[in-house]
Formats: sequence, structure tokens, C-alpha cells
Amino acid sequence: MRAASERSLRFLVEKWLAPGPSIPVRVTEFSRTRGGGRRYVRVETAHAVDARGLFFFRHDDGCWCVFPPTADRKPLPSEELTDRLGLAQSW
Repeated sequence: MRAASERSLRFLVEKWLAPGPSIPVRVTEFSRTRGGGRRYVRVETAHAVDARGLFFFRHDDGCWCVFPPTADRKPLPSEELTDRLGLAQSW
């Protein structure tokens, strides 16, 4: 299990966007998902050469992730067909 600090939004922003003292971070959007009403945040950094931004999603267990909770994700067409046919994917 991950430590509580590794589930925080601050930890993930630092991990994925690597801001520094001279690289500001700003929240550009925050709201709730349409399907499940779960929170999400878009965070951006502006580097001298480029800008980076990511969406972070709050999960039911309170942690933040770069992917939405399973209930809020739409299945890919191949997953939809597999489910409809009752086939299990094995990797």
C-alpha cells in the first residue's frame, strides 16, 4: 500500500510535472465528472520551451490518479465488443 503522501495531489503534481522554484504551477480547471460526479483537476506548468498539463482524478479511496476511476471511464470499442460477446481477454 502506498503512503498517504504518495496519494496526495501535491505529490503527483511534483512527480508528473516536475515544477521547480522558477517554474510556476497553476490549476486551470477543476470540476466533477459527468458520470460519477467525482472530482478532477487540471494542473499546468509553463516551462521556458513548452507548457505541460495533466488531469488528475480523485478516486473513492481519497487518492488522486492520472486516470479516471473505472466507473467513469468509457470502455474502448474492443472492450465493449468483448463484454457483449461474453469473451474474457487474457494477456
